[in-house]
Amino acid sequence: MIPYARQQISEADIAAVEAVLRSDWLTTGPQVPAFEAAIAAKVEAHHAVAVNSATSALHIACLALGLGEGDWLWTSPNTFVASANVALLCGAQVDFVDIDPRSYVMSADSLAAKLERAEREGRLPKVVMPVQFAGQCADMKAIAALAQRYGFRLLEDASHAVGARYDGQPVGACLLSDITVFSFHPVKIMTTGEGGAALTRDPELARAMRLLRSHGVTRESEQLEAEPEGAWVYEQQELGLNYRMTDLSAALGLSQLKRLDEFLRQRHRLARRYEALLADAPLTLPYQDPLSHSALHLFPIQVAQRAEVFRQMREAGIGVNVHYIPVHTQPFYRRRGFAWGDFPVAEDYYRQAISLPLYVGLSESAQDEVVAALWAALAEA
Repeated sequence: MIPYARQQISEADIAAVEAVLRSDWLTTGPQVPAFEAAIAAKVEAHHAVAVNSATSALHIACLALGLGEGDWLWTSPNTFVASANVALLCGAQVDFVDIDPRSYVMSADSLAAKLERAEREGRLPKVVMPVQFAGQCADMKAIAALAQRYGFRLLEDASHAVGARYDGQPVGACLLSDITVFSFHPVKIMTTGEGGAALTRDPELARAMRLLRSHGVTRESEQLEAEPEGAWVYEQQELGLNYRMTDLSAALGLSQLKRLDEFLRQRHRLARRYEALLADAPLTLPYQDPLSHSALHLFPIQVAQRAEVFRQMREAGIGVNVHYIPVHTQPFYRRRGFAWGDFPVAEDYYRQAISLPLYVGLSESAQDEVVAALWAALAEA
């Protein structure tokens, strides 16, 4: 089967991991800060905090922003459940903002309207989390202006957008947001095996997230509250978690990062080829906002009779997928009061969504197989 996504591992990646296996460090050692410095430099951020997953990064980002009991986080319904779950893990409440019908990311107009109502009702969000779906950015200029007006903190879930750019600037530079989170899961743009990172320009947020990822414990002498008696001294200063990244993961990430630009060039080449091969097909191709240079994590199309097209393509050996079932329609969230019909644009998108295979190792011949299977399925659906 041709999968919808997969990692691209080189001999250099394998050698980097092998070198760590032969070293004195397997858990958090010198490779982690080296990876943090490299990813921060790549996206022009001031600080990077590497952790064991993007979910962990979102969690500690929310905690560092002070999200807690009595607070609200708003995010997109068109995302994986982790984006919403982290709010509940902080003891806060979660709500959603409908998506833009062309780009499938959080609609700035819907956000503005919802904020007006929330201000009247006295329940403004503490944190708003746009999800940069498929590698493309929401209207961050408009959303940042709303953050200034209403006083909420801005956390970008850019799990799909490593290497993307917005208005000419790297996603992750945090010029318009407080914190940006990346994912390094194997199906994403680059991988650390499993892992994530939180980027920020704020040194206090970075310090808080570093503390939270490691049990709330510090050994740094300048951060200790009491005078250290000796080199063995450590202090737990917050209630933290074990979200640390290993040196094995960081070494793989450092190696992968060297090829990030090439990964994006290959994805864009394949996307342009899809656009040419499917220009006359009875479907909707993904829209690309000219202000946002997408990382193209996904190539989501819209088709009628989605279920039948999906079934036929899977039977033809094409590993299409669907991203995403709207979070608010999941049983867990329906038990919390949400229902079908609450966010109609996200629901309409979902009913016709299919993600076509898109990854660096996808050959043109394999891509031709995908396109041929899609044309055949469309003709029979």
